Amino acid sequence: MGGIGKTTLARCIYNDPLIQEYFHIHAWTTVSYQYSLRKMLIDLLGSIGHFNVELGQESIDKLEVKLYQSLKGRKYLIVLDDIWSTNAWDDVVRFFPDDNNGSRIILTNRLLGVATYAGSGYIHHMRTLSFNGSWNLLSQKVFGEAHCPPQLEEFGEEIANKCRGHPLAIVVLGGLLSKVEKTPEFWQYVAENTRLAITGIDSDFTEILSLSYRHLPQHLKACFLYMGAFPKGEIHVSHLIKLWVAEGFIKPVGDKSLEEVAKENLKDLIDRSLVLVERLSSDGEIKTCSIHDVLSEISFGKALEEDFLAIIRIHWAWRLIEGKTNKRRVSFQFRPLEYSNRVTNSFIRSLLHFRVGYSSDGVLPFTMNLRLLRVLEALLVTFDEFPVEIVEKLVNLKYLAFTCHERNLPPSISNLCNLQTLIVYGDLSPEHIFNLPSEIWQLPQLRHIIFQRCILQFPSRADYVPLKNLQTLANVYNFKFTERVFRLMSNLKKLVVSYVYDSHTIWSPYHFSHFVHLLQLETLKCYFIAKSIYAPGQLLNFAYPEGLKKLTLSGCTFPWENLTIVGSLPNLQVLKLKDDAFVGSVWETNEEEFLQLKYLLIASRSLKHWRTEETHFPSLRHLSLKSCSELVEIPSEIGNIQTLEIIELFECRGSVVDSAHQIKEELQSYGNDDFRVLCS
Repeated sequence: MGGIGKTTLARCIYNDPLIQEYFHIHAWTTVSYQYSLRKMLIDLLGSIGHFNVELGQESIDKLEVKLYQSLKGRKYLIVLDDIWSTNAWDDVVRFFPDDNNGSRIILTNRLLGVATYAGSGYIHHMRTLSFNGSWNLLSQKVFGEAHCPPQLEEFGEEIANKCRGHPLAIVVLGGLLSKVEKTPEFWQYVAENTRLAITGIDSDFTEILSLSYRHLPQHLKACFLYMGAFPKGEIHVSHLIKLWVAEGFIKPVGDKSLEEVAKENLKDLIDRSLVLVERLSSDGEIKTCSIHDVLSEISFGKALEEDFLAIIRIHWAWRLIEGKTNKRRVSFQFRPLEYSNRVTNSFIRSLLHFRVGYSSDGVLPFTMNLRLLRVLEALLVTFDEFPVEIVEKLVNLKYLAFTCHERNLPPSISNLCNLQTLIVYGDLSPEHIFNLPSEIWQLPQLRHIIFQRCILQFPSRADYVPLKNLQTLANVYNFKFTERVFRLMSNLKKLVVSYVYDSHTIWSPYHFSHFVHLLQLETLKCYFIAKSIYAPGQLLNFAYPEGLKKLTLSGCTFPWENLTIVGSLPNLQVLKLKDDAFVGSVWETNEEEFLQLKYLLIASRSLKHWRTEETHFPSLRHLSLKSCSELVEIPSEIGNIQTLEIIELFECRGSVVDSAHQIKEELQSYGNDDFRVLCS
């Protein structure tokens, strides 16, 4: 049954340090009842490390070949979570090469027939918790390591008993009890209002879980119900938060940004066990999350009941939004439909498309009927030409995301005066670069500008308003940071820029020294891309703002001694040096550098000797070395860093691998059995 712990057990195995080290490749996908082969392939490739915006646009045939080639000859662990049918198994298993090398596949499912059909492997039947196990889990969720006060024990034991050993029900109720005042009166109320779960099917404890929803603070209810709008599986937190903000769920709190408040709301839902953490980013932040199937169904039911959201999962369900219903939001999780122009529901404020489609499927005519639309999530819908009708008619949009083959955005983009988030992807070719008109500087509410690749025209008039709310500017090419430009975006928090150059490029007009004036900037990614085999030349006056927490540099070819400037940044936690960002045969670090650094990635074809001390990286947790073909060894001093948890190696010398394992053996001799070395 749902909620009994199948996925949790699989996740514990998947994340176990010994398991992680034993297999070269680890990949996970959530299949679900209405499965999509494309989604399964993209999930598995994404887990392996093929993260890029183009992945979602590849044909299924190319995805299949890429997955097979990625797994061929490697020892892999694949998890197919929540698989319901033998058809889903047949569709995907043919892309898992059987090289008789110890690779393994884990399935979680509710149907014994599917499990036996998949092969002759071991089948583990999940069982509910005993009463003692139930009470221990509930107590731990509410009190942590502390003991339950005696005056609450009787009611707590009654609550645990009524859950009948179902872990999901226990942890959700525990999340509720941990967030409210711990009084006998409220615990008695919960005990009396918790319906006994008897037969072991989902419906038996729907009321138990609904109790937790009813006691959510009002500002969290909309956030929770909105989780049901997403297809089952991982949800990118940055995506979710942008939508929450655009929907108006997030209200200002003190001096915090709306995004910071949204993160706190998500953390609260996680603490209540209503949302699950899936993956963490390199700095330990929550990167992806999910919602349990059973909770998703509860969210779906409550959303329909309260006219909050309509979810279109099957072909006839579009009737839910016909006529004069009150549905404010519609999530299309079925294949794109031939939408009926009869649908003129003026109540709809948000359209979310979560299946691949094309503008010819009728998305645009249907959308044009909705003049009050505020959110249009159509990143998986491709338009051959820029949909001018959107920017001319849907002037109330706050969030707009779509894919388009045309490269030029029209000046009429300035009509979207309420726009907060603009996300546009193009086709797969690296030559596809969008041209953004200077009129984009007339959108004062913009918070996030994200393109697959784009060139942003500079404002030519003095009457363009500062984009004081702008936090993200991503994938801009050859951007020149004149003094006027950085004053127009002084509150920028994330910047991703690329510079394409040749032997004739002159760097002084780009004003790299002006980076230092972006005082709110926390994330900077800067890529230098040569048209041929060139070094970028001397990048004069390259400066970094002191508030940086994450820095990615690629192709800069700086000398290693210049890294001292980076090491002095007081808040830097993540440093990724890709494609010869720094060059030279020797890198020697110094005291009082990289004091807060948690994650370090080095990809250098020239580095041979790295000289350092453990005191130079006092906070380092994760060291990743990729394609360091000349590096002789990892300094033994790295093994003395007390915070170090993992060394990850990719295409490095055997001597580097040996030095990593020597560090591991030494750490294990001191009792650090959780330290991992991953090689691929």
